[in-house]
Amino acid sequence: MLKDILVFSLSSNIKLTNKVCNLLGIEMSKSVVRHFADGECLATCDCDVRGKKIYIIQSTSKPANDRIMETLIFIDGIKRANCKEITLICPYFGYARQDRIAHQNEPISARMVADLFTNVGVKRVVTVELHTPQIQGFFGVPVDNCSPSYVFGKYFRQRLANDKNVVDNNVAIVAPDHGALYRARDLANFIPNTSIVIIDKRRPKPNVAEITNIVGDIEGKVCIMVDDIIDTGGTILAGAKALHDKGAKEVFICCSHALFNGNALEKFEAADYVTECCVTDTIEHPEFENSKKIKVVSIADMIASVIRSHESHERIKDQYARFH
Repeated sequence: MLKDILVFSLSSNIKLTNKVCNLLGIEMSKSVVRHFADGECLATCDCDVRGKKIYIIQSTSKPANDRIMETLIFIDGIKRANCKEITLICPYFGYARQDRIAHQNEPISARMVADLFTNVGVKRVVTVELHTPQIQGFFGVPVDNCSPSYVFGKYFRQRLANDKNVVDNNVAIVAPDHGALYRARDLANFIPNTSIVIIDKRRPKPNVAEITNIVGDIEGKVCIMVDDIIDTGGTILAGAKALHDKGAKEVFICCSHALFNGNALEKFEAADYVTECCVTDTIEHPEFENSKKIKVVSIADMIASVIRSHESHERIKDQYARFH
């Protein structure tokens, strides 16, 4: 029963957590997060958690290390208070790009962070659009890796319905690199009669991309580029400009996690070859409210549905155990 659960937000996703709680018909439980002068933090709750199922909504976004420590400290506290079970909902899982040894002596930091959450006592993890799906295997507990493709698909079906540039099914879903191809295919399932295009690029160093080729027909088409992360914006905007220069009628961008570090927002506002950039609210950016280029769609309904599904499944298991 939903009355037996408590949903907390720490410092990263307060607005999203409020939306989720409103959809569930419950109040967000109160947490207290303090940061001290020496860099230490204290994260605790202001309610009785004994025997309760706990859901914590916290992205490990900038400042990533502080978010991780807040989460670990909070979990340790509620475990010592004898809560029943802890589910971590991590809409954006930081360190996900460090998922392999690319050069000698490099760590696999994504695995290390997954171990931290597993070892501290988390029993289930819910996340959104991991950088690579294989990261699910880094955790020693069940992981639900939710895709926002349905959310993007619903938005773009409505957005393009009255777009004068959309004629004769001339919409192309564009993967900005080979690794994003499965995301492009997934999004294409929710936007009918679309083709798929791939941008071939090389990365000489982090946050720098060299575009070598565009695989697929984009002449006169409305293009929707789909990716999981926008960091500084340079790579995705270079791809958008290449599409525009090669004859695309219009270029849209969508991504799950808007890091938008440095002057990324200014870059997008100045990019007249991009019609719009659609992002989710896995990471809070109050400055997006005044942006003419950035459109935010919420994943709150998706997260609420996962919680309802989990609680429904647990209730069925309890009933089965009671009668057998």
